[in-house]
Amino acid sequence: MVILCELPVHSQKEAVIEVIICPTAESANHLVAQLIADTVRAKPRAVLGLATGKTPEGVYERLATLHKEQKLDFSFTTTFNLDEYLGVAASNPQSFRSTMDRQLFSKINIKRENTHLPNGMASDLESECAAYEKRIMDAGGIDIQLLGIGLNGHLAFNEPMSSLTSRTRPKSLTPETRAQNAPFFGTLDQVPARAITMGVGTILDSRWCILLATGSSKAEILLKAIEGPMSAAVTASALQMHRRCTVVVDESAAAWLQMKEYYRWVFATEPEWAPYRSLVTAH
Repeated sequence: MVILCELPVHSQKEAVIEVIICPTAESANHLVAQLIADTVRAKPRAVLGLATGKTPEGVYERLATLHKEQKLDFSFTTTFNLDEYLGVAASNPQSFRSTMDRQLFSKINIKRENTHLPNGMASDLESECAAYEKRIMDAGGIDIQLLGIGLNGHLAFNEPMSSLTSRTRPKSLTPETRAQNAPFFGTLDQVPARAITMGVGTILDSRWCILLATGSSKAEILLKAIEGPMSAAVTASALQMHRRCTVVVDESAAAWLQMKEYYRWVFATEPEWAPYRSLVTAH
């Protein structure tokens, strides 16, 4: 499906966060992929912020399909990933660089030099973090940032109690986050204890944030992040003050939300979402 339309644009001056509830995880993945694809079509030199982990796998699979079947062109696109493990070489199969190469970059026509991740093997971490921030700025800033949410509410590797104005920096991982990532490494002992991550402030600089969450395990933390008070204890709650944030969830992840009917009404009635309604209900 090729959706020829202008991207959703909000005229409000205040921060806005919208929630789109999809019937299934598949429909949520397809919607997010379509929003990214339409961004690239509308702006071939778009700068995309990308995430790793299980949540975006279906999005990347769909983008690869759109490239193959509809010639979605990434040849002028630039990407910046949220984070990378410290002490893990790019060649390591568990590095986020290797993960992105497998899941997306090798399947589309993006130039490798236009794909950026922090260097987890950098000898001077302060310089590496400053350089990463500068590369984002030199690229013109991130147009659309794809996000997941950790079970403890973290964005990227900004663990609870991270500053909501933080920039790219090294960060120690909580035991909960390391346990969540243990299946990728085999055992908990093999999971790195630290990572380089974009800061919350870096993420909030993006022009458009899209948070994707699927599955019942995310229901409780989504309630806290979206409808609870904004707090460093749940770093994803900082998205409440973002100028343009779209939260895409499936029914299972939306289970605890108190304003579901309002979210459904907004998606069903706001003109900017009209081209995407059939895509959501088709899966």
